[in-house]
Amino acid sequence: MKYVVVSGGVISGIGKGVIASSTGLLFKTRGFKVSAIKIDPYMNIDAGTMSPLEHGEVFVLDDGGEVDLDLGNYERYLNVTLTRENNITTGKIYSHVIERERKGDYLGKTVQVVPHITEAIQEWIERVAKIPVDDSGEEPDVCIVELGGTVGDIESAPFVEALRQFQFRAGVENFALIHVSLVPVVNGEQKTKPTQVAVRDLRGLGLTPDIVACRCTQKLEKPTTDKISMFCHVGPDQVLVVHDLSSIYHVPILLDQQKIIQQLSKKLKLENIDLAPSFVAKGVCLWNDWKHLTSTHDRMFETVNIALVGKYTHLKDSYISVIKSLEHSALRCQRKLTINWVEATDLEPDAETNRVNFHKAWHEVCSADGILVPGGFGRRGTEGMIAACKWARENKVPYLGICLGLQIAVIEYARNVLGLHDAHSEELAPETPQHPLIVFMPEVSKTHLGGTMRLGLRPTKFQKDTEWSKLRKLYGGMDTVHERHRHRYEVNPKYVADLEGAGLSFVGKDDSGERMEILELKDHPWFVGTQYHPEYLSRVLNPSKPYLGFLAASSGILNTLID
Repeated sequence: MKYVVVSGGVISGIGKGVIASSTGLLFKTRGFKVSAIKIDPYMNIDAGTMSPLEHGEVFVLDDGGEVDLDLGNYERYLNVTLTRENNITTGKIYSHVIERERKGDYLGKTVQVVPHITEAIQEWIERVAKIPVDDSGEEPDVCIVELGGTVGDIESAPFVEALRQFQFRAGVENFALIHVSLVPVVNGEQKTKPTQVAVRDLRGLGLTPDIVACRCTQKLEKPTTDKISMFCHVGPDQVLVVHDLSSIYHVPILLDQQKIIQQLSKKLKLENIDLAPSFVAKGVCLWNDWKHLTSTHDRMFETVNIALVGKYTHLKDSYISVIKSLEHSALRCQRKLTINWVEATDLEPDAETNRVNFHKAWHEVCSADGILVPGGFGRRGTEGMIAACKWARENKVPYLGICLGLQIAVIEYARNVLGLHDAHSEELAPETPQHPLIVFMPEVSKTHLGGTMRLGLRPTKFQKDTEWSKLRKLYGGMDTVHERHRHRYEVNPKYVADLEGAGLSFVGKDDSGERMEILELKDHPWFVGTQYHPEYLSRVLNPSKPYLGFLAASSGILNTLID
């Protein structure tokens, strides 16, 4: 097993996840089987209870694991299926060690950070790296390990020490380190001191980078590269420039042009790994498809404008998988994507006091080619979402509702078509109305919030006589699809017959036939809601079908796409 560790210095959020994913992709294009692990030094057991505004999106895996958004990057780039074990947190490690101590596994020893915590980290990495993650069912050849946060942070110290020890445990020829650092430009001058200090701190902790990947707004000048090489104890060809690009999908090509795999091969002796010819051939096809896709992106001129009506719009990472799914679909539809971020509260009547924001928000909604309402929790902004949904339905504007967005569509339809003017959700109006269209799922805990939702990959069955469904056609006419879920509330079954009688079709239900999974309007260009989160399974070369249909309808090419 070969391990490639990606660490970061100077600041967090510097792009380690994209660089780690891009490096993994390049390994795959050479025919290697690749896995990935993300280390998050926070004390939480997982990301499930963290606010999107605090830490960005919570990504959900097949096994129901609620993990860091970077695992979404790994799955999208590498086309693999990871598990909750691929996300290591301080909370998981300490819980594991404390549980072992209570069982008496340490035989009365004093349990300490070194060696017990650091050994637990190393054992976890070794164990998870060997888990098959692709269709082959075989053990991976390479594991990308991303260390979250910034080297030097107090909370990451046990992980840095564990990785220092691990380089000898794995073997020098099986361990490589990429350190990602920032090169700021101040008054036109590229400053190398932050990178010098970051690498010096890293080496002081016992880790020497094999590659220094420099993030910068512009290409590095040769004197800058030479200076970093001199003071960071690496050769000039080991200093890679990752400057800003028109699309993150160009990053693998940029790294390939700088021969990153050849550099890693020198350290890891990759030529000693016997690669199956079928995997090499697949890798060549993957690389050709990727380059074709990115070159197509540069030649696209027609645009499609999507209004994303959400409640966490101040931090775009809150909707990172939604954004990526739209991007994947736009690439397939050969359209330049423009996302207009609409804060849902600005659409509500109470927001008229701030006329600028109110009219700006409604202008974005009314001028959009399509309207998307993504998932979320809590009451704030939901009346604005309902208003946007009503506009889309009445004006035949393509609409896609995800999770909460489906529930919003149900409430809007009940109010304005069924005439149930006080229709609401038990989540959004606990004092609940006379007509609770959305109710708490009976099997879900009301007292414990961590990991207690309806999570993970579950089947959705298309109902009888739904062959007309546009979404079903995009799924290839399948009877059953499997998608990932994350929700506590569901459509109240008591109202389903009335809603369907009024024209709102629930074309997809769970395997029991009791839980509503997909809604669709028959006489609308595209009005679809899904209780599941299709964005979690969208891939760069294989876009999610609900997003693809929505983007195509918004671009006016849905019928062509279906044909």
